[in-house]
Order: sequence, then C-alpha cells, then structure tokens
Amino acid sequence: MTDMFTKLAIYFQYPFVRYALIVGVLIALCSSLLGVTLVLKRFSFIGDGLSHVAFGAIAIATVLKLSNNMFIVLPVTVICAVLLLSAGQNAKIKGDAAIAMISVGALAIGYLIMNVFSTSSNLTGDVCSTLFGSTSILTLSVSEVWLCVILSAVVIIVYILFFNRIFAVTFDEAFSTATGVNAKAYNLLIAIIIAVIIVLAMNLVGSLLISALIIFPALSAMRVFKGFKTVIFCSAVISVVCAVIGLLVSILASTPVGCTIVAADIVLFLIFMPIGKAKA
Repeated sequence: MTDMFTKLAIYFQYPFVRYALIVGVLIALCSSLLGVTLVLKRFSFIGDGLSHVAFGAIAIATVLKLSNNMFIVLPVTVICAVLLLSAGQNAKIKGDAAIAMISVGALAIGYLIMNVFSTSSNLTGDVCSTLFGSTSILTLSVSEVWLCVILSAVVIIVYILFFNRIFAVTFDEAFSTATGVNAKAYNLLIAIIIAVIIVLAMNLVGSLLISALIIFPALSAMRVFKGFKTVIFCSAVISVVCAVIGLLVSILASTPVGCTIVAADIVLFLIFMPIGKAKA
C-alpha cells in the first residue's frame, strides 16, 4: 500500500498527470448532469451518434493538419446535435433511425478519410486512441486544459440556470408546452449541451465509450434514489469517483484510461443493483 502511494506521489509531480485528473473530473461531472435526462427521455444513444460524428470531424481536422481540432469538431458536433433533434421530430425519420443513420455514416466517412488521406505512419494506433481514448487524456496541453475548464464551467452554469425548465421538459414535454415553456428551445439547449460534453469526453474515454460515461452513473443512481435532484447529485458523485479511480488505476496498472473508467462505472452499477432491490 505504501509503495502504491509513493508511486502515485511520483507520478503527480508531472504536470500532464495533474492536467489529466482535472480534466477527467470536470468531464465526468458534466457528463453526469445530462445522463439522467437522456435516460428518462429514452434518448440514451444520442451519445453514440454524436461521438461518431465527432470522430468524423476529428478525421477531417487531422487531414487538414489543424493544431487544434476543437475548431472543427465542436461546431460540427453541435450542428449534428440540432439535426438529430430535428430529424427525431420528423414523422418520416424516427429518432433512433436518425441516430443510426448519422452515427454510422460519420464513423465510416471519418475512417475512409483517414485512410485515403493518411498523414500518419501509425494510422491504426491513431484510430484506436481516438476510439478508446487510450493516450489523449495524458497528452493535453495547457491551452486544452483551460478550454476544457471554460467549456465545463459554461455547461454547469447553463444547467443550473435552466434546471427547472430542463426538469419540466424531461418529465412531461406536453404539459410543459401547455404551461408556456418553449419545449423545443429547451430540447435544443439539451442537444447543444450534450454535443459540448461529447467533444470534451473524447479526450477521456474515446468516441466508442462516451455513452457509458454518460449513462452508467445515471442508471446506478436511479437504482437507489427516486428524486430528480437526489439522482443527479448521486450520479455526479458516482461519475467523479469512477473517473478518479479509473485514472489512478490506469496510471498504476498501465491500462487504457477510458476502458478503466468505464470498468469502474460497471463495477459500481453492479454494486448499486442489489442495494436498489433491497430497498424496494
């Protein structure tokens, strides 16, 4: 045990490890806020759809050799979030079909672009890192850390300011509209916030595992608690704890960061399941 703490103390002398922990905690906190809303609105797979879109945007940014791919990835993901919402409300294209169409298309086109216009001698490694977030969280620059801090602060502030409206739209959209709440506008706000969270989470767990980061803490909290505020608070605590544990274990055991964090989320979900059944 002493050796483990000594090893961690040595690692935390390096700035990139401290950056990874700060960004990991912020991303986990932001991800947990919208997870409950997505589960209750039965729109959990939007995370998969938008993460694949972000992968396609990263492929384009890589080919263009941009020093900061956020300038392409963020606006493209936000636009696709709006398109997914619009398509989901279209009678001809249902929400799940729209997500499948956009996500699979973006993933395929992104990988095709990276192959045709390859700019790296290790294409397989680059794709694996983007999909599973194996190393990107440990290679963050100071500017990327500050961008993550600013975007995370914006997400948290917006969520707190519009909490009551998001709560109303989550539980009963028709009633919210009848009482004067612009449900379409707040659904759009939710979609944009999710897009920002997806882009932030790409560095932590990669594009294939983002949904787990968003959904598992919410599902774990909902096993035990019933109140909306209580579930969100518990979800946030679970998400942050799993992110910290996953990061520390990945450093000590040299395992992929994203997969380790998701594994921690799964373990906590399996712990919360019997607790929820016992309470029932």
